Amino acid sequence: MESATASASTVSGSTSGSTTGSTSGSAPGRRMTVAELSHDFRLANGRLARRLRQEKADNELSGSQFSALGTLFFYGPFTLRELSEHEKVTPPSMNRTVNALVQAGLVNRTASADDGRKVVLTVTETGRTMMRDTRKRRDAWLAQRIVTFSPEQRRVLAEAIVIMKELTDS
Repeated sequence: MESATASASTVSGSTSGSTTGSTSGSAPGRRMTVAELSHDFRLANGRLARRLRQEKADNELSGSQFSALGTLFFYGPFTLRELSEHEKVTPPSMNRTVNALVQAGLVNRTASADDGRKVVLTVTETGRTMMRDTRKRRDAWLAQRIVTFSPEQRRVLAEAIVIMKELTDS
């Protein structure tokens, strides 16, 4: 089996010492190795994610609480176990997160119609409003920046979105 390091350092048969056609944003015109591209991509992606997290409705939710609420909003309803699996956390940890969301009036717990022993988690209207407001703020923040891009930069961004989706699905 190929190691994660080896697969991360290989592009079209080139090794991490080889350069890509890309150039680093920190050194215009300089060709980047795959390792450098991976590093810079990870850093830029993390910084963008942190910046987008700042564009949320005014609330006291932690990152994990907001993530769980978002998962229920977009993909729910879920049982606690299903939500835990989706968020890749343990059920006890998710239970604490859900308790906080229920206490804040953002999530409801109801008995399953199929199995009364199971509890189904759904987003309340207050939670849906918070998610919609946050999505609007984040989309507006991004749109204000993307509108300043050249047509070529927008084309490259559209292509990058496809690649990023492939990465998240791998």
